[in-house]
Amino acid sequence: MIGTKREKVKSTPFSDFIRHASSSEKRKLFDKVVRETIKEQQEMIAKADQRVCR
Repeated sequence: MIGTKREKVKSTPFSDFIRHASSSEKRKLFDKVVRETIKEQQEMIAKADQRVCR
């Protein structure tokens, strides 16, 4: 393995964003993802609570 070259992987829109976006743009994306994830988790917990309470 020493001395072998890594195969180049094709760039993706996400990798381009991570490579070239400003820290504030990355932070906005991260915050949006976290907010959406929290919302989905809260909905899942509420749904589970409804099933338990029946």
